[in-house]
Amino acid sequence: MAPASRPGPVQVPIRNMRFLTTHGPTGATLNTFIAELKKYGVTTIVRVCGATYDTALVEKEGIQVLDWPFGDGSSPSNQIVDDGLSLVNVRFREEPGCCIAVHCVAGLGRTPVLVALALTEGGMKNEDAVQFIRPKRRGAFNSKQLLDLEKCRSQMRLRYKDPSGHRNNCCIQ
Repeated sequence: MAPASRPGPVQVPIRNMRFLTTHGPTGATLNTFIAELKKYGVTTIVRVCGATYDTALVEKEGIQVLDWPFGDGSSPSNQIVDDGLSLVNVRFREEPGCCIAVHCVAGLGRTPVLVALALTEGGMKNEDAVQFIRPKRRGAFNSKQLLDLEKCRSQMRLRYKDPSGHRNNCCIQ
């Protein structure tokens, strides 16, 4: 039986944030994967599944790899959410125009959940984040993840306060 084909990498840009959602590479596909990362200007990879490749080869290319695995078909822990939002906050301020890649095994469950959480913390409604990602990443989200996202209440941790203390509607300035 032939392996199921997986969708290729898809960029999810919004405001000044750019995410690359993709499935995880194997040792055999790593060189192609690295070429795709470079094409999109990826500076950081968030791997939310178990290890399927040697990170040293990616890091040799100047791309940071962060391992934040969580269960297939589930949603991330509060710690992973906090770490992810901190990464987004810092990376897009320090490296305007950069791209953060997120991948799990197939790139359809854990990957879009993490991106959707960043979008909601930037001010987007949960259902709008799902509808924004789904056309770009067909097959994204399972029913449990959709329920978890629906229950999630944004704390607007990625919204910017100007020097006078007023909240700006844009995500990360």
